[in-house]
Amino acid sequence: MNEKFLKPYDPKETEGRIYENWDKSGYFDPDKLPARHKEPFTIIMPPPNANGSLHAGHAVFVTLEDLIIRYRRMTGRKALWVPGADHAGFETQVVYEKKLEKEGRSRFQMEPDALRKEIMDFTLVNKSFMEGQLRSLGASCDWSREKFTLDPDIQRVVYSTFEELWKDKLLYRGARPVNWCTKHQTSLSELETKDKEQTDTMYYIKYGPFTVATVRPETIFGDVAVAVHPEDDRYKDYIGQEISIKTPIGDIVVKVIGDEMVEREFGTGALKITPAHDKNDFAAGARHKLPIIEVIDRYGKMNEKAGKYAGMKIDDARKAVVADMQEMGLLEKTEPYKHVIPVCYKCERTIEPRVLSQWFVKMKPLAEKAIQSIEKNEVVFYPDSHRKIILHWLNNIEDWNISRQIVWGIPIPAKICPDCNEAVVDVVDKVKKCKKCGGEMEKDPDTFDTWFSSGQWPYAVLGFPNKRDYKTFYPTQVMETAGDIIFFWVSRMLMFGLYRTEQVPFDTVYLHGLVTAKDGQKMSKSKGNVLSPIDLSEKYGTDALRMALIIGNTPGTSTALYEDKIKAYKHFANKIWNVSRFVLSNTEDMDPHNAPELVDEDKSTLRELDALLEEVTTDLEKYRFYLAGEKLYHYFWHTFADVLVEASKARLSGERGDAKSRKSAQWMLWTNLRVMLKALHPFMPFITEEIWGLLPGKNKKMLIIETWPHNIGT
Repeated sequence: MNEKFLKPYDPKETEGRIYENWDKSGYFDPDKLPARHKEPFTIIMPPPNANGSLHAGHAVFVTLEDLIIRYRRMTGRKALWVPGADHAGFETQVVYEKKLEKEGRSRFQMEPDALRKEIMDFTLVNKSFMEGQLRSLGASCDWSREKFTLDPDIQRVVYSTFEELWKDKLLYRGARPVNWCTKHQTSLSELETKDKEQTDTMYYIKYGPFTVATVRPETIFGDVAVAVHPEDDRYKDYIGQEISIKTPIGDIVVKVIGDEMVEREFGTGALKITPAHDKNDFAAGARHKLPIIEVIDRYGKMNEKAGKYAGMKIDDARKAVVADMQEMGLLEKTEPYKHVIPVCYKCERTIEPRVLSQWFVKMKPLAEKAIQSIEKNEVVFYPDSHRKIILHWLNNIEDWNISRQIVWGIPIPAKICPDCNEAVVDVVDKVKKCKKCGGEMEKDPDTFDTWFSSGQWPYAVLGFPNKRDYKTFYPTQVMETAGDIIFFWVSRMLMFGLYRTEQVPFDTVYLHGLVTAKDGQKMSKSKGNVLSPIDLSEKYGTDALRMALIIGNTPGTSTALYEDKIKAYKHFANKIWNVSRFVLSNTEDMDPHNAPELVDEDKSTLRELDALLEEVTTDLEKYRFYLAGEKLYHYFWHTFADVLVEASKARLSGERGDAKSRKSAQWMLWTNLRVMLKALHPFMPFITEEIWGLLPGKNKKMLIIETWPHNIGT
């Protein structure tokens, strides 16, 4: 028996060495796998944001995807797992802005090129650090194929998609309401805002012959109409007329319009219409050809059209306007009003709708193909409940604003004429003059929404359209990712994949849930309940952390992570080590290449083991990783260790005086150990590979490319 077994198992001594051996073997590269690995099986890693350390959610996806790829590699698939990193646009810029604030600096005081260089340097350092953490978690991905969302070849694919959308008339630049964050000074997509319930004051204001109810009296200076339901008997005689409205800075004239968007039962049944500062009002204004008057600027302050209130912040202006209206006798009453408002998902400031010229993608034609594919079951979801969720979202999809007013990201390859606002896509930078007015064209200063580029990730990283990898490994098999980005990312990958390649980019979507603290609360620094997966793996071993993240983790639901749970699987790793030592010390005189004649009880034991493996294999094929892991854990500890090993001691010692029984027991234990090491390898790769390397035998391969066990009892 190898003298290493004289010491307790030490993950710190083992894991780095084992990973280096895997890396050197070349087996992470599917092109270097043995000849039996023929049919491709591909996973594209959801690229972690290259702006900080890995968190518990990252550890979940690394563990699950590594489990899948190791299992498929052992079953003979030409397994490719492509690693990557995301520049993460807005997310990373927000992180860097916080760093600048601590240093007493602001991005608004920096030249764009200087800021971009600083963020790039910051990102590349974090990217390298993060990749080391991925390795420490056992990620058996092909580092020779690693991709970054700002790599030149990725940007070329992104630009070609932008150009294709333009040619196919699925892209346009237009002035429409966008979600504007006054802190970060950029527009955001619908998915980058979150809903916040709050109670505000509803103000009932005299509005010419009407009374209108509003929570935003400060926008009255941008009002262009009052809307009523066309069948509301109270007001229908006014429809089409112009009326004069008193305001604290003078009278304005607005038009009375009839529109079915008005709910007769809400408020007074009459709505003031401010197209520049409300999405629904903008739509009504477009239907009725109304002008757009902006009275709030990009910083969330009243502009010059607000007269004496110019320069005030919105909340201050509201108070001042209400006080003046009250003094003028225009305020009839107030009441509390509970409603939901959109806020920036990063800073939680109230979103201020603004009408800006941005690039929009027409989403309905793209969504239609994705809907058809899902309905035909060309894409399977785990859990299946998310199929209905994504279909509902796709069926109600709106055009997507892909322009961001930030420095960090992929620049939009377009030109704009400042004289007439004409815009053209210009990937090769050759358009100098505006065809419409003859003016000088200027470079669009905006960058793409990061989800525009990452939505093209599966085919872009494989070298679409002509590279060998694209032709060999696309479409991919599994997209494993967090359930909370099903709309941000999964849906967009489906739409872009079908649009550019005419194939679904993956046939299976596995969505893991949120990793929570022991009490089920979300992990957050403010609560002081954040657990670092890297710290935990260093303390208890990566295998223990992985098992804690797999067992009990059903798709789509939250899973709790806490130290006691990980410590329990550290004990399990020790049990594997100790049982292996026992088996090897008691089989040293056995020929590992020739099976002896087995007694009936050992034949029965191996048939039971074979039945277990059939169950585990089915669970893995059906993406029931939590069940497969639990079954292997219980079998090893409660059957193999507690029953079989204990029952074999008398037979192994020769107390029963039966040489045949002793040899049979040796083979049964030896087979059990080999089989369990193989079956546990995708779950606990480090300790299983270490023990496998210590087993006796000729021409032994590394466990990472061993054959998945089956037909044990035959």
